[in-house]
Amino acid sequence: MLQLKENAKYAIACVSSMGVRITPADRMAVHNSNQFMLQATSAETNVLNVASSLGRECLVMTRFVEGSPIAAFIKAQLRARNIRFEGPDVPQGGPWGYRHQFNIADSGFGLRAPRVWNDRAGEIGRTIRPEDFDLERIFACEGVQILHLSGLIAAMSPETTETCLKLAEVAKANGTLVSFDLNYRATFWKGREEELRRAFDRIASVADILIGNEEDFQLCLGFEGPEAGGRDLSEKIAGFQDMIGRVRERYPQAAAYATTLREVVSANEHLWGALLWADGKWTVEQPRPIPVMDRIGGGDGFSGGVLYGVLQGWESEKWLRFGWACGVLAASSLNDYAEPADEKQVWDIYKGNARVQR
Repeated sequence: MLQLKENAKYAIACVSSMGVRITPADRMAVHNSNQFMLQATSAETNVLNVASSLGRECLVMTRFVEGSPIAAFIKAQLRARNIRFEGPDVPQGGPWGYRHQFNIADSGFGLRAPRVWNDRAGEIGRTIRPEDFDLERIFACEGVQILHLSGLIAAMSPETTETCLKLAEVAKANGTLVSFDLNYRATFWKGREEELRRAFDRIASVADILIGNEEDFQLCLGFEGPEAGGRDLSEKIAGFQDMIGRVRERYPQAAAYATTLREVVSANEHLWGALLWADGKWTVEQPRPIPVMDRIGGGDGFSGGVLYGVLQGWESEKWLRFGWACGVLAASSLNDYAEPADEKQVWDIYKGNARVQR
């Protein structure tokens, strides 16, 4: 059973490198568009956004570039999304110094796939350190119910790896649940494979909730499994369930293991499903067709929905259904996060009720 810390100020906290996402208007491609939408983004705050939209207090621990208009934009966006932030403002160090990362992406259309280009040179978030934050105050005095960690920030640099390890340690010492989305990225792991494998194992060994697909568990934690591709959805479901049996043997302290299932029909249509092991049983949301406005953030929406279900004290079947629907909600928006108006909107999505609301 997952026991939430009582009388905690924050429902969910995370550590993250904040940046901005630039997306062409009207589903154009990046290279031939001249109109773009700008939004503040990070995988970790995308997860928080479900709970923050539904009135729960959330916190991101990060670093900002002092005096940067992009930093000011990010802070304003976080305030608008009901996400509190803590962390130092660091001097830029001149035009060739620090900056916030740029994620340049389009949504794709039909058989033209979405493309993402990460521009992260000089990224301020890579320098985040544990001493940037008053962890005693945040975790012991104010209190956090769930610490959410992502493999993106955990693998970004030696400093952020150390920060994630320290936060996981402090969280567990203060009765905070730890959620860990493995989120493997080959470019982040290059040249640090052994070091990161050890670090991810340490975080997974204290995690209460583990999220990731078969490839994540194989590449981050060294589990054997089938190669990606070439299997139908039923085989993928069976393969993931078989792998989680082995994962549970190594990390028996975890109470829940989850993943999404996605088959791409076109940039505008996916088959979307999900799997969850919790309370001693499997819950499967069989993939069904969903329309897609922009696919980026669907997995984060799923994770955010699952964690919201945990916060609400629901049965595990409802975690999965709410998470599935929050992933659909994220995919229905040009923003890369789910931003539910209320719980009813999410449950209507799950039920397939798209009738006008008057």
